[in-house]
Amino acid sequence: MARRFDAGYYVSEGFHSIFTHGFMSFAAVCMIVACLIIMGSFTLLAVNLDNMLGDLENENEMVVYIDDSLNEEQARVLQPKLAQVDNVAQLTFITKTAALEEFKSKRGNNALLDDLPEDTLRDRYTVHVTDIERMAQTKAALEAVEGVAWVRAAIEIANGFVLVRNIATGVAMALIGVLLVVSLFIIANTIKLATFYRREEIAIMKMCGATDGFIEWPFVVEGMILGLTGAFIAFFVQWGLYQLVAKLAIQGNGLSLVTMISYSSMATTILAVFCAVGAVIGVGGSLLAIRKFLQV
Repeated sequence: MARRFDAGYYVSEGFHSIFTHGFMSFAAVCMIVACLIIMGSFTLLAVNLDNMLGDLENENEMVVYIDDSLNEEQARVLQPKLAQVDNVAQLTFITKTAALEEFKSKRGNNALLDDLPEDTLRDRYTVHVTDIERMAQTKAALEAVEGVAWVRAAIEIANGFVLVRNIATGVAMALIGVLLVVSLFIIANTIKLATFYRREEIAIMKMCGATDGFIEWPFVVEGMILGLTGAFIAFFVQWGLYQLVAKLAIQGNGLSLVTMISYSSMATTILAVFCAVGAVIGVGGSLLAIRKFLQV
């Protein structure tokens, strides 16, 4: 009964099995779609949350105040030294005059401030870092540069951003892992119901000398087809749901801080991940389902 590997035969048998047990195949695809949408939603939530936190991190800048004893030209000379500090991504020089104008504008151009001398404030640099987690070390390194009076940095706020991002990522990854295991279990049991009706056929093939591989391959093909079908359906359903949520977020009052990455910019990656996960769930579920019936 054993025979050489015949891809055409296995694909034909896999498709035949899908249509023979149409209702169970439909149920399996529905379960795959549901599992992928749930996992995809949590993943997209984590990605968008990380993106929003990244935007907030970029706005969390440090300010390097230059010593009063240095004039503007001498203060500008410090820029290369400050730029060489590890973790510094961007430097912007602000003169005393510009700093004073900004100070006045934030206070509604109060007439009481008009008589302030132009050198009331210090020359300064605004600094954006590459890694917000190393802000404390970067602050110490900047303060060590000769000519720097002091550095203002919201270390506690930066650490809060990092903590929220790490917790959100950890929770999302844990949920995705749990959902993947649950999905395999559900799909395995769904396919097992379809396989149950073919247990006698499998037993006869085993007694006639068919190898486990010969029996398993049609189920592998069937599981992969079901997984990929579910992945494509889930991809477009997820797209529609994502667009709906994005529209509601934009229209909602008080949600100006909420920004969402466009689905189209992630579409290729999402489709590839959905196909990979769908194939793993389908094939893995099929192999788990048939294993019991191979023990004749």
